[in-house]
Amino acid sequence: MKIINTGNQYRVYGDDLRTYAQLPAGYYKVIFQEMSGFSLAGTAPFPVAENKVYGTLSKKVTKVMDSLDAFPRHLGVILSGPKGIGKSLFSRMLAEESIRSGMPVIVVDQYIPGIGNFLESIRQTCMILFDEFDKTFADLDNGKEDPQTTLLSMFDGTSSGKKLFVITCNNLRGLNDFLLNRPGRFHYHFRFGYPQGNEIRKYLEDKVDKAYHGQIIEVEKFARKVHLNYDCLRAIAFELNTGSSFAAAIDDLNIVNVEEEYYSIVLHYSDGTILYNANYRMDMFGSTIERVNLYDAGGDYAGRLTFHMSDLKVNPSSLAVTLPPEKVTVDTKRYDDDKEEYVKTIPDGVELTSITIEMAAQQRLKYAV
Repeated sequence: MKIINTGNQYRVYGDDLRTYAQLPAGYYKVIFQEMSGFSLAGTAPFPVAENKVYGTLSKKVTKVMDSLDAFPRHLGVILSGPKGIGKSLFSRMLAEESIRSGMPVIVVDQYIPGIGNFLESIRQTCMILFDEFDKTFADLDNGKEDPQTTLLSMFDGTSSGKKLFVITCNNLRGLNDFLLNRPGRFHYHFRFGYPQGNEIRKYLEDKVDKAYHGQIIEVEKFARKVHLNYDCLRAIAFELNTGSSFAAAIDDLNIVNVEEEYYSIVLHYSDGTILYNANYRMDMFGSTIERVNLYDAGGDYAGRLTFHMSDLKVNPSSLAVTLPPEKVTVDTKRYDDDKEEYVKTIPDGVELTSITIEMAAQQRLKYAV
């Protein structure tokens, strides 16, 4: 029997009771019971679907850990982007590095009133991960205080023991306005995008048996038309390894065309002129006639491109999506308010040489400098 005394209270525990000056490095989960309140329970490392890193994640993990060492206060990191593109893997990499550094990792996967005060009471350097923060700490709009607002003072705090706060988020609109554009609160914001080009090829070469590597080019061509996350690529690799063709695999898999994508359409002319539409929304797999407004380098309206979706081609060597110039109609004129008449934006004799189409970059979240 072991007795613990706090204030004027004495509590009886079993002989297996152990006490620590600091929480040992490892994984913990916050739990709450009405009778005993908040506590931590040891837990297994949170699972991730991949064990190999693609892209530049390792460098960013090192950057975060170096910054935590240099910071005189808490360090916050936001990981945002759609599901299945590496946020969990990055979180796991940060967690493993934290544990190697002697820091415990505390996972918070639900909102409980008072949880901020409990986390602040842990007065040692540790990593605290809020998984899918936009959902688990969503504003319920029920007249009560926004759960995210209740944590602002904790994120700002300088209590004993620096903390590495990590938030994963699928939808930025689900984050409190006082979290975004606040580098004093969350110093880093890493936006995770869909794998592209060489990342897709490397991933599939790792996952697909060599006997079926001939199918990889078909996946790459498909990925030029629609975004594929790592969950999709993993499923495609599984099907290819059964000997299925990519065409058969994509027909059977739960990868469906539920919404249009945004594309950048660029027209190149023989004199070096470029007309474009940087964010045109369409269904690349449709069978419609598209009429696309075009703009010049200054962003002014410059005409209209008309084409049929069936004329889109994917170049087997470059994997570029193109439109044959002879298959399209381009009306390159605009109304000149000063002259009060329509004027040509492309001079006579200047030829349209090529048309390229790429998936538009995701919503710009960083300033270009």
